Order: sequence, then structure tokens, then C-alpha cells
Amino acid sequence: MESDLQAYFRHLAALGESIEATGAAGQAMRLQQATDWAIERMRAGQHGGSRVLFIGNGGSAGIASHLAIDYSKNGGFPALAFNDGAALTCLGNDFGYEFVFSKQVEQHGRPDDLLVAISSSGNSQNILNAVAAARDARMHVLTLSGFSADNKLRKMGDVNFYVPNSLYGFVEISHLAICHALLDIAIGQAFRDLADGLRREDAAVTGMRRTGSR
Repeated sequence: MESDLQAYFRHLAALGESIEATGAAGQAMRLQQATDWAIERMRAGQHGGSRVLFIGNGGSAGIASHLAIDYSKNGGFPALAFNDGAALTCLGNDFGYEFVFSKQVEQHGRPDDLLVAISSSGNSQNILNAVAAARDARMHVLTLSGFSADNKLRKMGDVNFYVPNSLYGFVEISHLAICHALLDIAIGQAFRDLADGLRREDAAVTGMRRTGSR
């Protein structure tokens, strides 16, 4: 007999198969296309000085902080989460909570940075305002949302990942898994690229040695 825990993870696994991706115009994207775009933007920061900036509320804020350190430490991608308590309380007190992230994006965001906006509902006003500020700053935007398929955030990113579920736990776990997957795939690509480069160098050196011995 299947346990409740097994049923939970079976449903979670099935949910992973139903994740959707759309582009800036709302057009459907293949998941591989969306993944490649996100990794390309992440890796650009290693060479061009751009960064990955994470924002989220509540559980999504925890995901944002978790990912910022993992992307920096494990992936070597410059990354930050705008979740400092002093900043949130200051900006919330002075401007209103709906501006706690947009003000930080205005102050710190740079052209070609990647903003990763995480919201289970896709309708949190402070997240929507931050995306608008990122657009003004000529940043790239990746969104992760859930709940209703017509949520506002899903229409605002260059690439938008959507989890078709209305429960916080399933949506948040899926968002965390998506972002971890992007990081792990990017790291794997980096290792493969390095290995391919080393193999090409070895082949070139071997070829020169053979040429020189003739």
C-alpha cells in the first residue's frame, strides 16, 4: 500500500513533468529553449561582470537567499538576494512594502544583470514593481510563478517558468528545483566545456609533437 509520503512525492514528480515556459510575448517555449536562455544569461556574468539578482517574499525569500549563495559559491556566478532585514524595513517604512524590491533594483541593478523574480501567486505587487524597475534598468528578467495560469508575473519576464498548482508547498519546491536544476546543468556544462578544451589542447600538442618528429 502506498504511503502518504510516497503519494506526495509521486504527485511532485508528476508536477515536474507539467512545468511550462513562455517568452516575453506570452508564446510557448520548449523547456530546453528556456533553460538554455537562463544559463546563457547566468554564464554571461562570469565574463562580462553582470550578476544574478534574486527576489521573493516569505518562502520565496528563503529560496532567493538559498540560491544566491549557491549560485555564488557552487557555480561561481555573481549573485545577490535583496532580503537584508534593515533594507526591507527601511524601504518598507519610507516608501511602502510594495516598493521594497523595486527601490533596491533601482539603486543596484545594472544593464544586463539578470533579475530572478519568484512568486507563488505571481501577483505580489512588490515583485511586479521590481520587474518594472528591472525593465527600466535594461536588465534581463526570469520569472517563476504558480497558482493561476493568467497571473501577472507570468507575462512580464523574458522567460517565464510556470508551475500549474495552487498549493504553496508544491509550487515552492518546484521553484527551488527549477533554479537548482539550472545551476547544476550550468555547472555540468562548464565542466564539459573545460574537459573539451583540455582534450583539444592535448590533441593539438600531440599533433605538434608528431609534426616536429618528422
